[in-house]
Amino acid sequence: MAAQIPSLKLASGYGMPLVGFGIWKVPRETCAEQVYNAIKLGYRYIDGAWDYQNSQEAGEGVRRAISEGIVKREDLFITTKLWNNYHKREHAFEMAKLELEAWGLDYLDLFLIHFPIALEFIPFEELRWPCFWTDEAHSKVTPLAKVPISETWKALEDMVQTPENPAGFVRSIGVSNFQSQLITDVLSYAKIPVSVLQIEHHPYLTQPQLVKLAQDNNIAVTGYSSFGPQSFLELNNKDALGAKSLFELDVVKSIAEKHGKTPSQVLLRWNTQRNIIIIPKSNNVDRLKQNLESVSFDLTDDEIQQISALNQGLRFNEPNYFGFPIFAS
Repeated sequence: MAAQIPSLKLASGYGMPLVGFGIWKVPRETCAEQVYNAIKLGYRYIDGAWDYQNSQEAGEGVRRAISEGIVKREDLFITTKLWNNYHKREHAFEMAKLELEAWGLDYLDLFLIHFPIALEFIPFEELRWPCFWTDEAHSKVTPLAKVPISETWKALEDMVQTPENPAGFVRSIGVSNFQSQLITDVLSYAKIPVSVLQIEHHPYLTQPQLVKLAQDNNIAVTGYSSFGPQSFLELNNKDALGAKSLFELDVVKSIAEKHGKTPSQVLLRWNTQRNIIIIPKSNNVDRLKQNLESVSFDLTDDEIQQISALNQGLRFNEPNYFGFPIFAS
């Protein structure tokens, strides 16, 4: 059995594991098996999204693990995300119900607004997974829609199961890829707390002020792309192709050698030791085990500072490629 994974208590009152298994870019044909194997190894948090297009398969893996008695549903933490085309209240509910159906579960542990932009609605029967496009040929980017985040957030609040709303099917809600101004705005009218902020987070993009703002407001931070450029190489991301691998940096390698750990474990521990939740994925069983075991040692304060000093403000997940400068500065 892998190391015992600690949890963070969310503003909603529920616990969320510090280490999860992210299913971005996990192929549909292997997703069910990979999710099942991850749970078998000890993972209890699975991070998905409508846009990943593999929720049904992930749900198959989850239900298999439950049916075989490896876990109970309440042992698991399932996250998914609302895509940009469905920010209007009625579309948000429709997508959320379809996503719940795809997972084959009675409730979702965490539902996030994936990006802080609303795109024009495309009926599900026309194009089920639009990404940023209007067509399957990816010939035209979808125009923006005039839907305020306040409408979308209110829709998410109305999905949360409470004594006053027993028909709710979501336990906790949050946001992804939001910056400080918009988080502050949501906090000004949120009636149900913002439990989680999910952001790109690695030593090349540390965003310390954003992390502090979230944590000061009892918003747990989940960091994706913990290995920096690594996740984006297969996408031919020009910034990723031009960046040196974090695994090859002398400071990371020397710290790993000192602790008898791998560079990837050091990078993950740099996150979790600062209470930042991680969602790495791997197709390799040994690496999956190593990722779980990354919580079994501690870095010194100086080592954490050395890694944080690698910050370059270098972002790899950049919707500006589609003409949406969400992170413009």
